[in-house]
Amino acid sequence: MAIVLSRTNPTSVTASTVDERGELVAAPIALEFAKLAAFVAERERAQAAAGAAAERWVWSDSSRWYGDLLNAGVRVQRCHDLRLSHVILRNSTLAAATDFARAAPSDWSRPAEPLTAAVAPVHSALFDLADTMASGRSAVAEDSVAEYRRQLEAIAAVPDAGRLRLLLAAESVGALIAAEMRNAGLPWRTEVHDAILTEELGPRVPYGTRPAKLEALAGRIRNLLGDNTVNPDSPQSMLKALNRAGLMITSTSRWELAEYTHPVIAPLLEYKKRARLLTANGWTWMDQWIIDGRFHPDYVPGGAATGRWATSGGGALQLPRQIRAAVTADPGWKLVVADAAQLEPRILAALSADTSMAAAGRGVDMYAGIVASGVVETRDQAKIAMLGAMYGATTGESGRLMPKLTRAYPRAIRLVEQAARAGERGELVTTWLGRSSAPPGEDWREAQRRASQPGASTAEESRARSRARDWGRFTRNFVVQGSAAEWALCWMAELRKGLLGIEARNPQAPGHRAAASGPVFDRVPHLVFFLHDEIIVHTPAEHAEEVAALVTDAAATSGRLLFGDFPVDFPLGIATVERYSDAK
Repeated sequence: MAIVLSRTNPTSVTASTVDERGELVAAPIALEFAKLAAFVAERERAQAAAGAAAERWVWSDSSRWYGDLLNAGVRVQRCHDLRLSHVILRNSTLAAATDFARAAPSDWSRPAEPLTAAVAPVHSALFDLADTMASGRSAVAEDSVAEYRRQLEAIAAVPDAGRLRLLLAAESVGALIAAEMRNAGLPWRTEVHDAILTEELGPRVPYGTRPAKLEALAGRIRNLLGDNTVNPDSPQSMLKALNRAGLMITSTSRWELAEYTHPVIAPLLEYKKRARLLTANGWTWMDQWIIDGRFHPDYVPGGAATGRWATSGGGALQLPRQIRAAVTADPGWKLVVADAAQLEPRILAALSADTSMAAAGRGVDMYAGIVASGVVETRDQAKIAMLGAMYGATTGESGRLMPKLTRAYPRAIRLVEQAARAGERGELVTTWLGRSSAPPGEDWREAQRRASQPGASTAEESRARSRARDWGRFTRNFVVQGSAAEWALCWMAELRKGLLGIEARNPQAPGHRAAASGPVFDRVPHLVFFLHDEIIVHTPAEHAEEVAALVTDAAATSGRLLFGDFPVDFPLGIATVERYSDAK
């Protein structure tokens, strides 16, 4: 059973109970929006008391429905996110033959509008339907029952749809987790953050003014270049000054700068590093994003083409090591930090059923295992070769090592090479569970068309080959990175299920409360951070050991969900700490 929630005007909600085919089993219930949280809470409690499986809540966007429930102290166990599922089903090659995929695009095909980052991060943002109607946008929520039925019909029409069902379920749970992490927030000590900034940059100064240590570095750069007018914050100004000093570089990227020897290089690199800290995570960022001791980022599940998450504000996916000491557990609580070791190479081994590659990582660091197998001489070489295989590097050290990797792991290399060739032909590729790549754009196709015409110029042919190779590198990596993102979603989903079990056993646990985490999470372990292959759980200290075990078990379960009994390990690095910076 599922309950489809639709909001058709600014003050009311319709709740429709449907069966496994999306057909109504009872008359829809009309609710005032103000009473929705109580309705959802009562249905969740009733299911738990009866020992029955939780009903699945179906709604348009978890980012817009679930935040209001969390603010009201209500948490749900399961949902089906219609918009996220719609995108996957519309684009997946597995569903390409269905009426759903062949239908004309609808409002459901449009991405959800991001939440407003400038407002308090846990601000309620459900639809703002009056504004939506005034702007002329249609309110897709009123057709949620019909959309859910269409999605169920599409899934039923897909042969052997088990993997696709798992992907839609994992994507929807991921949307719940993203909303929960935004609501609870990552524990943050602003006084620690301020001390780090002061140490790295100098005392705080008015916005737009260069802090003392940055100004001192800028002075050194000017003196070394003999130019008092150069501005280290301007790439154009720096490039001209460096060229005048005899450094014939084409950009001020740190990678290119590091290739040159000159007294100005070291202070310039140091300046860029510290200026980046000021811009990305300085005092202005802290004032905007840290609210009452919590960082509340806006995660965007499925925001990247491969299914990886993105953020629409706050930069949670780019927290530099310099400020991680500010991420500090509340008194009486701990941070359980875990990351999956060499996740993408292990995913590649499982995708390709390459037992030799899987064996190289069994119980050990995979790169060290590749060395022990005699494929290459050093761990650095193993890492370079593997990254080259997955990202399409064919020159330099990667190119030199690829033949050795191909001989040792032919199935794995064949899989990524086939994905690359498909991309070069403009074809789609698909992850293990069923997310497909987008087709190349019209510019790409026009370049290929021009190159195939009689009398095509050498430049046109070269441009087409270059564009084809670029797209091939994208599809080569898509199948691995996208499948790794699916493993991570299942990992978090299984972990969340285990954490809900702790919550069920300890509904009013004594001890220290994390009041800043809000009414849902102030007593129980909860996820607070996710970065592709790394998670953080904020937990009462007495549950830390159990949480660490759940994290490990969830990783193993995720591997079995995706790859059955294929013998591939997904080992984790786990640390229970008070500060994020102490984890590594």
